[in-house]
Amino acid sequence: MIGRATTTALCLNWSKLNRISTIGYDWLASHMRGRPFGIEIMNIDLETLLTAVPAYFVLIDPLGASLIFNVLTKGHDSAYCKKIAFRSVGLSFLLIVGFGFFGATLLGRLGITMEAFRIAGGVLLFYTAFSMVVRPDDPAGDDAPKPASNEVAVFPLTIPLMAGPGCLTLTILLFAEAHQVEGGIFSVVLASAVILSAALGTFLLSRKLTNAMGGTVNAIVKRLLGVLLAALSIQFVADGISGMVLLFQK
Repeated sequence: MIGRATTTALCLNWSKLNRISTIGYDWLASHMRGRPFGIEIMNIDLETLLTAVPAYFVLIDPLGASLIFNVLTKGHDSAYCKKIAFRSVGLSFLLIVGFGFFGATLLGRLGITMEAFRIAGGVLLFYTAFSMVVRPDDPAGDDAPKPASNEVAVFPLTIPLMAGPGCLTLTILLFAEAHQVEGGIFSVVLASAVILSAALGTFLLSRKLTNAMGGTVNAIVKRLLGVLLAALSIQFVADGISGMVLLFQK
């Protein structure tokens, strides 16, 4: 008798808990939609995701960043390398997502238009791409920062390597377009997380990758990414100029 009553009570409680959790889920989903910080975590816009992933891949360049990471952490033990890898990737993700949500507002407060920021980012991107193509390979140059502290996780790994002006410019542009699509914001955040996760993996395997690729393959990959980055920067400048022309016509 006691066992049957206990079983009945448990069934009733489980039914109530299931109903409450369903109501809470529906409330959360309805309140997340349409809010400034509401990310439609239930939906992913495939077109936005497929646009953001290759763009972030070119700008963050996990393979190229791993080569620089290997130089900065050379001579240190694996514990130090893992600490720097996780810290730099985490800081980059927070900076990219934070700039995506608040970057446009910050530019508006400063009186900077999106078109001007797009042109400036394109020019800086072109300078970086030009250096990647024409600069001689010097993986152990004299000007390479020596990893004496955890500051290398901030500079140069986070800024400007992974979350530089070009990446932040791209983030603002992607967020501006993603706001018009259901699930777009979450798709952009997911794309940045995927590429940064790939960068984390290459960081942890940087020494093995450097030895496997060799100098010739490394130089080819670096220059190919530089050409792609230069084309992307020219597109940024062209879009910015077109936007400026439209603003003046109004």
